[in-house]
Amino acid sequence: MDLSAFERFAKTFQAGEMIFSEFEPGNTFYLIQSGRVQLVKLIGTIEKTLDILQPSEMFGEMAILENTPRSATAIALDNVSVLEFNKTNFEILMMGNPQIALKLLKLFCKRIYDSKRRYMILTLEDPQARIADVFLMLNEGLGELDKLTESRQFYTSIEDVAHWAGMSINDARDALSSFANQKRLEIFSDRIVVKNINDFVRFVGSQRRKT
Repeated sequence: MDLSAFERFAKTFQAGEMIFSEFEPGNTFYLIQSGRVQLVKLIGTIEKTLDILQPSEMFGEMAILENTPRSATAIALDNVSVLEFNKTNFEILMMGNPQIALKLLKLFCKRIYDSKRRYMILTLEDPQARIADVFLMLNEGLGELDKLTESRQFYTSIEDVAHWAGMSINDARDALSSFANQKRLEIFSDRIVVKNINDFVRFVGSQRRKT
């Protein structure tokens, strides 16, 4: 996506700097050009990591789409360079670059769905249910050819699973080991195999009803 014409909207943040805070009003969103951004949300009294965003990803778009307070806190993990858009220059972008506008709208839709889906994981109190729901989320992104049997192969790491579940790596490893001991999944160096995805569907459903 060529956004060279919008370099005048460039902004930088130092590692550890807060870009914006949860609950504050906002009228800008950001497109990352370099560095990583951590999104953190307060769940009850505990801060949970929602996501760690990479270059070419966007954040803060709900301020433009819904005119609502910030739903999470954004923190620069590295020295971060972004393009900062407000409602005015966003409208200019949309009107003057229809191809870019279409790509941005598709990205908006995906980001909104991903954010809500990851938040659903964090609302589960049971650690094993969170882990199982991570696999259900990953399963939603698989193609139909990968769903011919109840077994699922996910080419992901324990670190990634821990990140999506909002848990420490050690806690995620313990939960995964418990599932492995129950013969519900297998852990390999390059993938994790869930023996019966419908088993996880039932498990997460029962835990969500309790919540």
